[in-house]
Amino acid sequence: MEKAPELHQGDRTDDWGRFLKSRYKKELGEISRLYPHKRSLLIDYRQIERFGKAGITLADELLENPGKVLEDVWDAIKNNQLIRTKDGKEPKSVNIRFTNLPKKTAIREIRSDDINMFVSVEGILRKTTEVRPRIVDAVFKCPAGHFTRKVQKYGKFIEPEGCATDGCTFKKLDLVPKRSTFVDSQKLRVQESPEGLRGGEQPQTLDIDVTDDLTGKVAPGDRVIVNGILRSMQRIVRGEKSTVFDIFLECNSIEIAEKEFEEVEIDEKAEDEIKKLSCDPMIYRMVTHSIAPTIYGNEDVKEAITLQLFGGIAKEMPDGTHLRGDIHVLLIGDPGIAKSQLLRYVVKCSPRAIYTSGQSSTSAGLTATAVKDEFGEGRWTLEAGALVLADMGIAAVDEMDKMQKEDRSALHEAMEQQTISVAKAGITATLKSRCALLGAANPKYGRFDMYGDIADQINMPPSLLSRFDLIFIMTDQPEQKRDLAIAEHILKAHAIGELIVQHKKTPIPGVTQEYIDQQLKPVMPDIEPSLFRKYVAYSKRTCFPILSAEAKEALVGYYLKLRGIAEPNKPVPVTARQLEALVRLAEASARIRLSNKIEAGDAERVIHIVDACLRQIAYDAKTGNFDIDKVATGISKEKRDIVRVIKDAIRDIGGEGRRAAIEQVIEAVASKGFAQDKVREGIDMLLRHGEAMEPKQGIIQLI
Repeated sequence: MEKAPELHQGDRTDDWGRFLKSRYKKELGEISRLYPHKRSLLIDYRQIERFGKAGITLADELLENPGKVLEDVWDAIKNNQLIRTKDGKEPKSVNIRFTNLPKKTAIREIRSDDINMFVSVEGILRKTTEVRPRIVDAVFKCPAGHFTRKVQKYGKFIEPEGCATDGCTFKKLDLVPKRSTFVDSQKLRVQESPEGLRGGEQPQTLDIDVTDDLTGKVAPGDRVIVNGILRSMQRIVRGEKSTVFDIFLECNSIEIAEKEFEEVEIDEKAEDEIKKLSCDPMIYRMVTHSIAPTIYGNEDVKEAITLQLFGGIAKEMPDGTHLRGDIHVLLIGDPGIAKSQLLRYVVKCSPRAIYTSGQSSTSAGLTATAVKDEFGEGRWTLEAGALVLADMGIAAVDEMDKMQKEDRSALHEAMEQQTISVAKAGITATLKSRCALLGAANPKYGRFDMYGDIADQINMPPSLLSRFDLIFIMTDQPEQKRDLAIAEHILKAHAIGELIVQHKKTPIPGVTQEYIDQQLKPVMPDIEPSLFRKYVAYSKRTCFPILSAEAKEALVGYYLKLRGIAEPNKPVPVTARQLEALVRLAEASARIRLSNKIEAGDAERVIHIVDACLRQIAYDAKTGNFDIDKVATGISKEKRDIVRVIKDAIRDIGGEGRRAAIEQVIEAVASKGFAQDKVREGIDMLLRHGEAMEPKQGIIQLI
């Protein structure tokens, strides 16, 4: 590109000088004080645009010729002596970084015209390499002791052809690392956000070269906006130079989009609204009604999901143990009961949430996988899976019952310890996955059989089920009054949806915005989604409730009642995990009110929810007790008792040989008050588990 006349060049530097003096005096002073710890000047693009007529010219020039602009700004700082370090010297280099660009370019729309332009790209970080020094200014020494400098670019290392000193003929030079200049560098790979993709498109990626104080700032899973200069590099295929060039982004600045509730911006106006809401006596009803309002009913499930969004308090004990605060919820229900809809809605509510389906997820996709590729210069790098990307948020896993056995076991550690340990390809790492899990599954045989044993119809290992704080059985029972209400609700939602679409295409006379809002009332959330997010964020940030004596008493009382101390031989109904779940839920309940104290009302509310859950799964109709063993071990206590009696009967009849006729055994056991079909089931179970065998037809022998 031709260089503009000198006069023109000077004008630009003066413009930048005036701009920096008027708008960035404070920031420049800060760099002067803190250099070299702070060595980046962040300039907001919108500020440049607002800087009168000159500002618009400067802003346009930045987009089209960023290399020259960066030099101009640096000249302006030098000429006007805007930065003086403590010892009065000029700083060697200050990074000039531009943020808040107006136009974001989609990764798939980057074309050859964009090369050497200033572009802004948005996406999710897929992977990062470690931060390593890269040489930018290499100093070489020849045997005669002369020094030669060579500035290095991104990519291949360039050596000088010979000594640069006049009259010296040495060609072979050695690098002197001590005199050379290095800069921290890191490579990132950004993938475009999946939201805007059409059907069969695969999300595309772009490599980003990050240097100096931007390195090590971001982690995989973050949503970022990267601003920088697009550069190209010639591809080399098997030593041959290709005509196709690769592109990468020379990063100028990174803006991290909000990734956790911690980072949701809350202004004073929103804070006042939140405080006003928290004092509303109907707050629980409002919050519950703000979750998936298009889905009718399911109040208890929605309340549980609300508690999950607010979450309990994660505690670090002085001895280093970590008590989780995240609440895990599992919904098991007949098809067509809107489980997936609920999951999708929750993912929208939470700033850092990942939705995945169990059927298509492998354990590596959920946890982390080790990949060897060009990106890490042929080294193994870790790629984070769904549970790691959802750290500090919610992981919604649909169709959990369809997952492979070995993939499910990946969830155990993530749910209880909230970490994921990887030992693959020479990498041993522990990744954090502090996420709440919201799972959905269908019953074993497609639908629930109300007369069968519900625990038998849940197709999931007991070890996984016991880690969920709340398990909801959502059955689809025909009931005229409720069905009518659901039908009306669905049709109303569809009708207003149709009206909106039609009104958009060709405005319908007589249909005003007020009319549409009025019609939308039943399917609108009580608290609008943006405020709801802020509400959850505010409560997670500021509210850390403490158990009151009454709440403690209520929780312990309920726990002991469940444990049922009266008879020693009753099935053990509840484990200590359930008590921990009660505490977490009570903390979340107090957080909804933004209260710093967990009161008896909170305890009663969560006891009610947990009781409803346990009644569905673990209630043993015969004895009238809760029998958590049904869920926790997959075998109810009654079955275990039968097996013990059968074994005793075989030993009694068979003596030393431990074999007996099956009919005799059935008679002997049935005489003790067990039903014959249950005894047959017990014998089948013994044979199936390999504890007994059938050497001859009709004869059973213990092994």
